[in-house]
Amino acid sequence: MSRDLSRAAFARAKTLLPGGVNSPARAFGGVGGEPVFFRRAEGPFLFDLDGNRYLDYVLSWGPMILGHAHPEVIAAVEDAARKGTSFGAPTEAESELAELIIDAVPSVEKVRLVNSGTEAAMSAVRLARGFTGRPLIVKFAGNYHGHVDSLLVAAGSSAATLGVPNSPGVTEGAVRDTLLLRYNDPAGVEEAFQRYGSRIAGVIVEPVAGNMGCVVGRPEFLSALRGQTERHGAVLIFDEVMSGFRVAYGGAQARFGVTPDLTVLGKIVGGGLPLGVYGGRREIMDHVLPAGKVFQAGTLSGNPLATAAGIATLKILRDTDPYPALERISQRLASGLEAAAAAAGVPHHVGVCGAMLTLFFSPRPVTDWDSAAACDVKRFARYFWGLIERGVYLPCSQFEALFLSAAHTTAQIDATLAAAGEVFRDGALCE
Repeated sequence: MSRDLSRAAFARAKTLLPGGVNSPARAFGGVGGEPVFFRRAEGPFLFDLDGNRYLDYVLSWGPMILGHAHPEVIAAVEDAARKGTSFGAPTEAESELAELIIDAVPSVEKVRLVNSGTEAAMSAVRLARGFTGRPLIVKFAGNYHGHVDSLLVAAGSSAATLGVPNSPGVTEGAVRDTLLLRYNDPAGVEEAFQRYGSRIAGVIVEPVAGNMGCVVGRPEFLSALRGQTERHGAVLIFDEVMSGFRVAYGGAQARFGVTPDLTVLGKIVGGGLPLGVYGGRREIMDHVLPAGKVFQAGTLSGNPLATAAGIATLKILRDTDPYPALERISQRLASGLEAAAAAAGVPHHVGVCGAMLTLFFSPRPVTDWDSAAACDVKRFARYFWGLIERGVYLPCSQFEALFLSAAHTTAQIDATLAAAGEVFRDGALCE
């Protein structure tokens, strides 16, 4: 499979962009080699500069749950663009998208539209602090909430440690009020609240994590979060940028029956265009300016193109209910990958929830960041490139979830499993 034009495009990009990319997840740093450059996408497929076709399980890192270039979504965006791309003033489309989200997501009574998941998470954290008048925010190792300074922290090994910066440019002061805990550890949550409860403004958590691979929050863990935050008067924030409208129409909170106080959304709610949302209980959201005093603003927030794409996507999801079919193909892929790895004698664990999935190269279950970090990343890299050469495009890191769409068919799942079987049988993964 020739990728000469991609190589040339990357060489050019490296002279113009830091590392040749506009987001580090695209740089193939976790698998080695050079990234593929794409020209177009349609349904479940991507087409690169050299004319190669790939069955896509990245889906723009999650938003394209209907597949790429869905005709109804494209038509909605084209219609909106003809009327003007941004007004910097209110539109009815903002209210229509808000109504769809409020009707679907159990925790949400009011929303604020922003431009990204990072912006939404940052704003939700500020709102939790402004609402409670407290300083501390709890986050969990392995959970990613965008490149917000106060949330870019690495976890210690103890049950509760104060954060230290995880990136140059993030000061110790920026993370001084961030408390790090282990994911899926109810005892650690209880210990942290016993020690810091009167100072904790809120807890932000991915109920289904996607940036240490697909790791599902256990029922007892999510229940502990809900119980402790209620008991101590803190705000529970679910970051459902990935899981929202993907693991169920109402997100992980609808699937698991645990209702937070605030919810952060992105990806699918923008239908493939830049859009983020934070929303929740009316009494909390009414603290946001201009109803309240917690500041947040954005020139392009709720812009007509993104709201049009989001409205079209959510209406299709609501009216066609693709979730049972997504669940079936996801389980088919998960069980097939397990069988292929087992037959090859390769240690593995599959994490799966709805239309999110990760094959971990690990001999034990992956439940938190420590167990994820113990995976065999070199073996994953060989697996990744073996599938690329067979026309299957996966996330380029062991620590990213793959995604399925309503455009994927059972036949394509079976073709993927056949390709994975070839990769496992060729012996490279057994080295």
